[in-house]
Amino acid sequence: MDLYLVRHGVAYDADAARWPDDRDRPLTPDGEKRFRRAARGLAELVERVDVVLSSPLARAWRTAELLNAEAQWPRPVVCEALGSGGSPAGVLQTLQSHASSRVVALVGHEPDMHELVSYLLTADTTHAQVEFRKGGVARIELGDSLQPGTARLLWMLAPKILRKVGA
Repeated sequence: MDLYLVRHGVAYDADAARWPDDRDRPLTPDGEKRFRRAARGLAELVERVDVVLSSPLARAWRTAELLNAEAQWPRPVVCEALGSGGSPAGVLQTLQSHASSRVVALVGHEPDMHELVSYLLTADTTHAQVEFRKGGVARIELGDSLQPGTARLLWMLAPKILRKVGA
């Protein structure tokens, strides 16, 4: 299975007065504009995606919607395990129900995304230190067994590179 791990685009800073529930905090207008360009870059690099699983939090969900609109990736499906504070083991368990898919995209948050990368590569959430920028994407090859520690990092791109590809 090919996995594309996508960190949500640039969102507003947490502000309890504006968003009493942080789950509702959205992308900024500039964050949305930049991620649209990054998504167009992904469309140039990724031939197809079978399934897009996304955190239900507003900023990640909107990022997944932009992947649908700009890269023609499938409409997102809610994945609670990708919500802020979800566990890598929970994400891997969710992937089991998509084991027949060849290419899956996961849209989520930090620090969860870099912990997921580490877990997939090393079976531990702290062994691989990865900087996952907002709007960044990692491509990981995961064996058919979908076991932690069996993955291979193929590439990781900062959003700036994706925007240049999509220009």
